[in-house]
Amino acid sequence: MSKLISYQFNIDTACVELVFDDRSQISIDFTAVESEAADNRFQQSELDYLIYNDPLAYADLILNSKLNVLFE
Repeated sequence: MSKLISYQFNIDTACVELVFDDRSQISIDFTAVESEAADNRFQQSELDYLIYNDPLAYADLILNSKLNVLFE
């Protein structure tokens, strides 16, 4: 299992970018996730809050399919 060494929200690409110690990278497109997962503006604002304040928690939600927990 690779270890996460850095993460950030890139406002230019609207992606959360994760970099691992084996040089692999994951880029999560925020606009695509928001359009698929959020049903209303309140859910969109919850995702917006995470993206700017805790991008690692946002990535954890997406990668571990925990969005249903957030929106219940």
